[in-house]
Amino acid sequence: MPPALHNPFVLWFLLTAALAVACYFGLRRELRVRATLYGSFLIACVVAFWPPYGKGDEPGKIKLGLDLKGGIHLVLQVVTDDALNATVDDAVQTARDQATRKGIVFTSAQRLDARSFSIEGVEPARVKDVRDLLRDFFRDGWDIREPGEGRFVVQMTDNFVRQLKERTVKEAIKTLERRVNQLGVADPVITEHGNRGDQILVQLPGVTDVEQAKRVIKTTAQLSLKLVEDSATSREALLQNTGGKVPDNMEVVEGSGETPGQPVYYLARKEAVITGRDLKNARAGVDPQTNGPEVQFTLNPQGAEKFKRETGRSIGRRLGIILDGRVESAPVIQSQISDNGRITGRYTAQEADELAKVLRAGALPATLKYQQELTVGASLGRDSIRAGVTAAIMGMAFLGIFMVLYYRLSGVNAIVALTANLVILLGAMAYTGATLTLPGIAGVILTIGVGVDTNVLVFERIREELRNGKTVRAAINNGFERVWITILDTHATALIAAAFLFQFGTGPVKGFAVTLVMGLVANIFASYFVSRFLFEWVLGKRQAATLSI
Repeated sequence: MPPALHNPFVLWFLLTAALAVACYFGLRRELRVRATLYGSFLIACVVAFWPPYGKGDEPGKIKLGLDLKGGIHLVLQVVTDDALNATVDDAVQTARDQATRKGIVFTSAQRLDARSFSIEGVEPARVKDVRDLLRDFFRDGWDIREPGEGRFVVQMTDNFVRQLKERTVKEAIKTLERRVNQLGVADPVITEHGNRGDQILVQLPGVTDVEQAKRVIKTTAQLSLKLVEDSATSREALLQNTGGKVPDNMEVVEGSGETPGQPVYYLARKEAVITGRDLKNARAGVDPQTNGPEVQFTLNPQGAEKFKRETGRSIGRRLGIILDGRVESAPVIQSQISDNGRITGRYTAQEADELAKVLRAGALPATLKYQQELTVGASLGRDSIRAGVTAAIMGMAFLGIFMVLYYRLSGVNAIVALTANLVILLGAMAYTGATLTLPGIAGVILTIGVGVDTNVLVFERIREELRNGKTVRAAINNGFERVWITILDTHATALIAAAFLFQFGTGPVKGFAVTLVMGLVANIFASYFVSRFLFEWVLGKRQAATLSI
């Protein structure tokens, strides 16, 4: 094919021009315009979906769903309390920094739960200053209470909690989209799922390296750098100096020790110096000391400023690099650090590259729990396509045989109308980017049956008009005119049912509903306008005495 014809618009224009010339010289004047318009529309549909399936490296025009192409199906639950905890921790750090700038001294500022934090031990002379500070920085979405002298409790409002949870789910979806884009997956589905408001559906059709995709998606990649107070080989030994209890502003985090399989426990501060939200970029690199793989990161200006300030006043202390709740390393701060750092550990080159990818895409705002996981092989998808196409062809063939045997030559008219129906349906799916699924193939087969039903209505009405003594032309005109309202009624009721399926159904049911809606709309055009045009073309200007029906 010449390169110019690879442009769909150019190809459609040339074919339409050829059709218009053929209609001008081959059809009666009153049929030329309709023949050109109908034919041009059908040509546009063919150009839109051809070729429907992929061949070699060339993708097909019809997008295939997970059940036909193979890939991964995941239903994830977002643990929104993680985002609430992070928000409260940020609020604690803000309150502490602002109080320090104003010279306000208090005993402690710490998170109470996922929705509130407290400030205690404020000296009486500065209570009003703390009250004003909290009102200035926590005006919207927070309630401020004073349960005791020199003590404040700041709690999120219910509306603010609901907004945070909704935003967390949306941010998780955006982060997953960025990660999937780095994998190069075509036509992924990442959307909210169910009616609980905290679930995400992830479908990755055509994934070849399933294990890699699972690792990238499953990695939460919540990065935080926290000051470490102490470490020990057991939790009991770690808490000996604190009476066996974890201090309120501390937490115990597990990490890997020098000996494989031997864990090390770290006592780290709850508030992070910086988090993954402060990252600007991340890339895989090589550790200059061990020549092993590592991940190098740079910080944005705000993160760099915090990092520089905290490392400058913490020289000689250990800084724990915590990834997904586990200490990867805890180096000693030798000097003030500005805008870059390194994450080292027992990584392979592939693991370091994957970690850099997820860090670049952004940490998930909350932990994900996996509610459902399904892997569909490509061979199973091909078998489904083969079975679905075979069922559609056999259904079309048997219906065609029945229509020809029962309605004789008029049955050929019905076959042409059904073919036009399928062409329009496939063209609409390709043009709108709709995804064809296995239930969608069922919708295609059902559309064939609905199309035949419409032709039966028209043909039986024509037979009745002929029995009443009408001429062939009058019987055809009356048959189409008097069945038109019935056709609209039957299709409208089916469209209403399909609309409810789409609105309240899940993924597979929605695929069926989309195909059914497109097929019903295409059938109205094919079974009424195309079929009627064919009768008028065959009859011509002659007065036929009989009709093969």
